[in-house]
Amino acid sequence: MPPPFIKPSPSLSKMATYLVTGSSRGLGFNIVNHLASRPASEVETIFATSRQTISTQLQELIDRETGRVAFVKLDAANQTSVKDALGEVERQLQIQGQDQEKGGKGIDVLINNAGDMPSTRGGIENMDNLNETFNTNVTSAHMVTSAFLPLLRKGEKKIIANISTTVGSIALSHKYKMSPTPAYKVTKAALNMLTVQYAQELDEEGFTVLAISPGWLRTELGGADWADLPPATGAEATMQIIDSTTRAMNGKFLNIKVPGWEENPGVNQYDGKEVPW
Repeated sequence: MPPPFIKPSPSLSKMATYLVTGSSRGLGFNIVNHLASRPASEVETIFATSRQTISTQLQELIDRETGRVAFVKLDAANQTSVKDALGEVERQLQIQGQDQEKGGKGIDVLINNAGDMPSTRGGIENMDNLNETFNTNVTSAHMVTSAFLPLLRKGEKKIIANISTTVGSIALSHKYKMSPTPAYKVTKAALNMLTVQYAQELDEEGFTVLAISPGWLRTELGGADWADLPPATGAEATMQIIDSTTRAMNGKFLNIKVPGWEENPGVNQYDGKEVPW
């Protein structure tokens, strides 16, 4: 039975505005696609961001969902790009006719999904990509969150979800010893602490800041041929957690829940429970 802090919150059924980083492919695209499949009465606008030129699949989604999915170029690891993206999102919200007497409508949910998982062969002593990976996986989430806080403060839901991984759990590190991704492990552990810091800082303002492990997905990043789950499954399960957000979840690190995977005998289980740090 899931813990009480993931019981659905009726307020999350209201119309909401989302911003998702790293949306051109993989989990990010599938989250945007999942949100776009919902009725307009539930999801008003989805800002899909990417550091690269818009992908074909994202462009097709935008064309199909005219007015609901908006592309914004955003390199989450570049401060100038983050600032420019903030200005573009503010501009688009104003075009949508927000109530200026109330300060304009903001962003309800920020999903910090942009990240990288480089491999290091020959052991951690050969790791030469830590700074770059830290910038992509940790600093980027900080810069985007910090920049978009004014818009998040205007939103009703005030949810910040950082996409993490059980591979970044220190308590579970023995399970993933053979994975040749030390920079990924180190930086995701740091992202978890960043999540806690923001959760503590914004708690009195009514924010819920949490880290979510979306599972080992069959993406370009995770391994299209040998990973556990299709990216659409990870996206849907991730959104189930975000949909069920309550204030009691602030500062939590949660695993997705996938039926049939709760007691998987392999390395990964997807049981919907809190992940140990």
